[in-house]
Amino acid sequence: MGLLDFARDIGHKLFSNEDEAPTKITQHIEENNPGISDLQVSVEDGVATLSGSADSAAAREKAILMAGNTQGIASVVDNISAPEETSNVTYYVVEEGDSLWTIAEKTLGNGAKYEQIFEENKEVIQNPDLIFAGQKLRITQA
Repeated sequence: MGLLDFARDIGHKLFSNEDEAPTKITQHIEENNPGISDLQVSVEDGVATLSGSADSAAAREKAILMAGNTQGIASVVDNISAPEETSNVTYYVVEEGDSLWTIAEKTLGNGAKYEQIFEENKEVIQNPDLIFAGQKLRITQA
């Protein structure tokens, strides 16, 4: 599963039908603005297409994660212009029983670094105690 592929049947339930999906996903991203301007969202058959301009590669990736971690979205087509990524970034798919502590142990070698994962994904995770299996997170390696 790459950054642009997601589990369609899990995630935050933002919309009841695909007709309202573009508006609801746009609102979700703009309310938790990761640095995207001129955001345009369309959705067809579970595929969300995002376009606009991002302040950074991280902002672009967070917008993709916010859309993709939405129930009903299977993949995201990225048409967002952004600067190139300069950090060593990986993506982690939350497994059943994971906590941010265990994810930090697995990915960063130290569970105490869970706060780094939360801070890096605060637009994607509103509550550090409410992550779900199948959710995709952005992890920056030192």
